Amino acid sequence: MSDQVHVGVDLGTSSLKVVAVGPDGTVRATARRNYPTGRPEPLAAEQDPRHWWNALAATLAEVAAAVPAGRWAGIGLSAMLPTLVALDAAGSPTAPAITWEDGRAESEAGWLRDAIGDDRLYQLTGQRVDGRYLAPMHRRLERLGRGGVVAAAAKDVLFAQLTGELLTDPSTAAGTGVFDLDRHAWDPELIVAAEVPGLPPVVPSGTAAPLSPRWNSALGITSDVPVVLGAADSVLGAFGIGARAHGDVAVIAGTSAVVLGISDRAVRDPQSRYLITPLAGAGWGLEMDILAVGSAFGGIARLLGLSGPSELLDAAATVPLRHTPVFLPYLTPGEQGALWDPELTGTLHGLNLSTGPGHVGRALLSGVVVELRRAVAIAEAATGRRGPVLLGGGAATSRVLWRDLADATGREVQVDLASHDHSAIGAAMFAAETLGNPITHTPQLHRVTPRTGQADWWARAADRHDALRLALRGFDR
Repeated sequence: MSDQVHVGVDLGTSSLKVVAVGPDGTVRATARRNYPTGRPEPLAAEQDPRHWWNALAATLAEVAAAVPAGRWAGIGLSAMLPTLVALDAAGSPTAPAITWEDGRAESEAGWLRDAIGDDRLYQLTGQRVDGRYLAPMHRRLERLGRGGVVAAAAKDVLFAQLTGELLTDPSTAAGTGVFDLDRHAWDPELIVAAEVPGLPPVVPSGTAAPLSPRWNSALGITSDVPVVLGAADSVLGAFGIGARAHGDVAVIAGTSAVVLGISDRAVRDPQSRYLITPLAGAGWGLEMDILAVGSAFGGIARLLGLSGPSELLDAAATVPLRHTPVFLPYLTPGEQGALWDPELTGTLHGLNLSTGPGHVGRALLSGVVVELRRAVAIAEAATGRRGPVLLGGGAATSRVLWRDLADATGREVQVDLASHDHSAIGAAMFAAETLGNPITHTPQLHRVTPRTGQADWWARAADRHDALRLALRGFDR
């Protein structure tokens, strides 16, 4: 029916977003609720799943008030990855959820890498496994006596919350560190080595189950509404912004920034510079994650006493590039982009008495763009195709970012001006396609072409950036 919509749910790092998308691709309703991240000790990043479910109830109710739930033809899911929820035998969390920002399980990851071997682990899983993967996270919780009996990801428990079934999809399973990429199945040897007690069954992303009676009652739904399992936020963010063909490159900038090159083959990188993520349908994502982007802008804005990222970026726009200090933007700390080093930390170099907030903001933005430039070039080399960069996400609102990224990569940047909730939109679109009701969605793309004469400046900036990084290697280890 033409008045039906498909609903997309994205359980993100800082908020839960819900969108209702019509058959013509227009977003008919949106809702968002934030939740806190607890940081009880250095490197910690924890969330209470009860906050997720409160946000889920509020956002679904808000969207249902705008578009009655009787018109919902299906619900699709997306979520941050990797984020661990350890469950007991009754399916209840044994501890707070451990989000992908948490860096406390690096010793457990090192143990797994030593047991299997770095190169073999990458060949098996397509991943560079560090302390932000679910298996090492769970091993740390187990050591603390809170591991439970099942290691589940955020989207797994989101699907279970809505349907009563605990399942995972291949893109989410890849974030555990024990998923065999070629077989699309859990690897028994890795499970034993990582000492993971239980994992959800792996099924296709298009697997659907009916919305549970409890949610039907809460939303006033009298007919069956299928819930489609969906995929990781990176995968559906790229899907939502239109990155589908071999060689397409999507940059989804939120709390972090994901660079996803679309490939028709799961080709391993000889230098292990990118991860290989199964897409929701056919194909693979060559993924590099810049860990601190929106979170970096927010953190530095607070440090400088500014109202938020927008004020910092506005100040940055007033500073010429030639007056920019060098900022290594590894504020999480660590990096999972084309560089893979959990011990990288943020560094600001080149201060003087004339330095102000705008200089710091401009330097941070330039540092992020240098890392995005590196990742985009690697995706291009792996796929053999040089097309536009599709840019979206909640942190992709700065016109200075658009211009810098085009100049730095030498590629046209296409920005969606109509929406920033691309993972939620992608979840709705994927659900519609899976359920036989494909949505025709054409993002309203603003095109930014690279300026002549700028590539050399960015090449020199990248050289300065790397020279500082290499000079500091081992300084704080």
